[in-house]
Amino acid sequence: MAQPEMNTKPSLSKVKEINVFVLLFAVLAIAVVLTYLIPAGEYGRVDVNGRSVVDPQSFQFIESSPVKPLGLVNSVHTGMEEAAGIIFFVLIIGGTFGILTATGAIEALIVTLSRKLQNQEKWLIPIMMFFFAMGGSLMGMAEETIPYIAIMIPLAVALGFDAITGAAIVLVGASVGFTSAIMNPFTVGVAQGIAELPTFSGAAYRIAVFAVMYIVSVGFVYRYAMKVKKDRSHGFFGNFEGKDASELLRGDIVLTTRHKWILGCFVVNFVVLAFGVIKYGWYITEIAGLFLLLGIVIGLIGKLSSNTIVESFMKGASGVIAGALVIGVARAVVVVLNEGHILDTILYYAAALINEIPATLTAFGMLVLQTVISFIVPSGSGMAALTMPIMTPLADLVGVTRQTAVLAYQFGDGISNIFIPTSGYFMAGLAIAGIPWMRWMKWILPLILLQYGIAIAAVVVAQLIGYGPF
Repeated sequence: MAQPEMNTKPSLSKVKEINVFVLLFAVLAIAVVLTYLIPAGEYGRVDVNGRSVVDPQSFQFIESSPVKPLGLVNSVHTGMEEAAGIIFFVLIIGGTFGILTATGAIEALIVTLSRKLQNQEKWLIPIMMFFFAMGGSLMGMAEETIPYIAIMIPLAVALGFDAITGAAIVLVGASVGFTSAIMNPFTVGVAQGIAELPTFSGAAYRIAVFAVMYIVSVGFVYRYAMKVKKDRSHGFFGNFEGKDASELLRGDIVLTTRHKWILGCFVVNFVVLAFGVIKYGWYITEIAGLFLLLGIVIGLIGKLSSNTIVESFMKGASGVIAGALVIGVARAVVVVLNEGHILDTILYYAAALINEIPATLTAFGMLVLQTVISFIVPSGSGMAALTMPIMTPLADLVGVTRQTAVLAYQFGDGISNIFIPTSGYFMAGLAIAGIPWMRWMKWILPLILLQYGIAIAAVVVAQLIGYGPF
């Protein structure tokens, strides 16, 4: 996507990221060591309405079977095999988004909305944040939001706001969507599949969470933006000091009829997806097939050649390859715990530890744990692959519904997207804006606390009402 010159390269070169694979291999090594330290044990499993459930009275210690050092590297291949369905699901959807990007429909929609809102600055924040929130909640937009930061910030500056406002519209907006994850295939889709829940079940409750998170977040950003507009000395402009949106808004990018047809197909795709999931119980195979069909259709409507469609698909898939591989490596940790027969032992001691506290506090504990793990595994689908095989049986043991456990995972993953320094796309976004991480944290900390307050209330209420179906 062509962007106006913003002198972002120097800042991008300064970004220091903690490689997620290094962290995961460290966790994997620790897991291998634990197989020598923790006694082996196992629960019996019983089938309840077609799903495997732990029998809480069946735990017994068994002969120790520690994983050999070579098992550390062997487990990665095994993890990739076990998670193959999810990995290819992520790659196919990423490829479809690559085709959508190649048609220029999303870029044209963003620029057109920006032009229309140029002289109506009060509507810029709620409308554009809603767009990115829906993108995060329905499509899992994360890395895909980075190019739009270079569009939104000069527009925000031109309208009397600052770089933080422009970056927040994109980053906070997408985070609200990821946190609610109404139909996000990369997060709630993967997590519910592992938890053996119906795909995208419980959406009504997540819509309510989306509404609350969206209103609070928009109010926070809007209040700050108006403060800057009243007195620019309160603002921070980073790489965009003195920039405006004139070059961008006078460009030749327009929302054509062809673009509208493409966007219309995208909307229809989600309607068909929802119908298929509810009516026929579609899971990742059918959803991946539907997205692949969508990619072909929008490519043809966008008059892309067959070669361009394939190349765009490959480019989109390559953009999510790191996240897809994270899923496999995260699964390797579970493989080691299972091969060493200590996963059930960990569950046994964890259940004994928290069985004496109310289930509502147990759900809160799951949220805290998921938040901590998000620092190590910033990939949403990767974190689901790592944590849900543990959280699902733990939820069964301590009386927390599986749907609530998935909700705790969503909050732990989604809220952290706007502040953890291990998130590559988030740090890249700050680098484009020229906003130091500490400066961003000072600004956004009150909103983070508000969002976690909402999340805590939501998991407590979810447990109280038996948020399900189970």
